[in-house]
Amino acid sequence: MTLQQLNFHGEDVVPAMPEDALFHIIPVPFEISVSYGRGTAYGPAAILEASRQLELFTGRNIPAEHGIYTVPPVNCSGSCEDTLRRIEEQVATTLSLKKIPVVLGGEHTVTCGVIEAFRKQHEDFGVIQFDAHADLRDSYEGSSYSHACVMRRIHEKNIPIYQLGTRSYSVEEHRYREEHNVPYRDSEDIWKNGTDLLLPEDFPNKVFITFDIDGLDGSVIPATGTPVPGGLDWYQAMWLIEAIMQSRVCIGFDVVELAPVDNLHGPNFAAAQLVYNMMSYLTDSKLNRDYWQLTR
Repeated sequence: MTLQQLNFHGEDVVPAMPEDALFHIIPVPFEISVSYGRGTAYGPAAILEASRQLELFTGRNIPAEHGIYTVPPVNCSGSCEDTLRRIEEQVATTLSLKKIPVVLGGEHTVTCGVIEAFRKQHEDFGVIQFDAHADLRDSYEGSSYSHACVMRRIHEKNIPIYQLGTRSYSVEEHRYREEHNVPYRDSEDIWKNGTDLLLPEDFPNKVFITFDIDGLDGSVIPATGTPVPGGLDWYQAMWLIEAIMQSRVCIGFDVVELAPVDNLHGPNFAAAQLVYNMMSYLTDSKLNRDYWQLTR
């Protein structure tokens, strides 16, 4: 199947109409600034293909009961700016229907376009980032829209950010975090001290979660372009996601930087399970159920 033909969860979930589906899956096969291993453009298709093997029941609920609609993939031809504008337009369409965008990357730069749409429709929200890297460089390899700069661009728009699982950053990024009091919990801290969520008291009630696959340890998902040892294990990530959903309203999320490897199916399935589990934790949270007016 081509990316145009793939639906999240495959044939066992009848795709809902856009106005009826709580979750809008938005594939963005964008790859222009990756700086080590390549292949993130194939990430969305790999996740969608692997999602056909998911079980409907997650162990706590059936997120698909709330409707899943898979949007045609965003056109990623042309300049970076053109692609970011198209991403923004597609996310804005989903938000206009009061639904939840679930963006599948592609490289992490896609989040810049996603957040621009949210910025125009939500007055107060924060971004929680799972990532091996801080992504706070001002520019990298000549581009201010490199995947290594995405959180800097977001933070410069006065959007609060919180970083989880980080463990690789430049001197520039370290100084930026200190100078701007960017809150974070590095991976080593989480391993040593547990998964208690330490969001600042004044962190916004509404959050967008951006999940770079390399936030997980390479033993969980090795198929990514810039792997760093010592990442989060599967359940550490799940418990952190659950804590976020219990304490904040999630208005959308993305999963980015999967770089599929031929004949290695495990990472693709793990990424698809991650997406579905995030839906599950959201729909299992009373706070989010009340906000999204879920009756099932």
